[in-house]
Amino acid sequence: MNSGNHIMTGAVSGILVGSGARRAARIFAFILFAAIGAQLAVRLPWTPVPVTMQTLFVVLAGIVLGPRDGFYAMIGYLSLGAAGAPVFAGFSFGPLVLVGPTGGYLLAFPAAALVAGAISAKSGRTLSGIFTGALCGTVLILLSGALYLIAMTGMSGRTALALGVTPFVAGGVLKVVAATVIARKR
Repeated sequence: MNSGNHIMTGAVSGILVGSGARRAARIFAFILFAAIGAQLAVRLPWTPVPVTMQTLFVVLAGIVLGPRDGFYAMIGYLSLGAAGAPVFAGFSFGPLVLVGPTGGYLLAFPAAALVAGAISAKSGRTLSGIFTGALCGTVLILLSGALYLIAMTGMSGRTALALGVTPFVAGGVLKVVAATVIARKR
């Protein structure tokens, strides 16, 4: 391990193992990006789930930081929000947000960052690997959100897909492409 601010990567590409302060700063940056992305929200009148830019930063956290640190960043984000920091959409906060209509999406963030990062790293950060990682992370978030809506509200699968997935597919694809371009340029 190098001393100072040098970072060494582990056996799996994208997993940071050096410079604790730099690593913590990078994780904190993605917590902040997710919080800002949550405020870039548009409410749709027919669904309780807003369109936000969060998912872009969730998958980018995994791809840029690596699966482990992306996971930690999203755990940190959820922990801050649950503890009372106004980091969720509409500056909302608290544990009740995690059991509300957006809970399934939010609770999937750590796993989505982990999946996006692992797939990207496994591919050697190829363009197709980054795209596939971002896509799989995004799909995981949407499916988790829909399943949560079914479980928590009792709505049918068809209704959950109509309210919790379909309105977000086009934006999700655009965010996957954006994540791929951003991650590839770094």
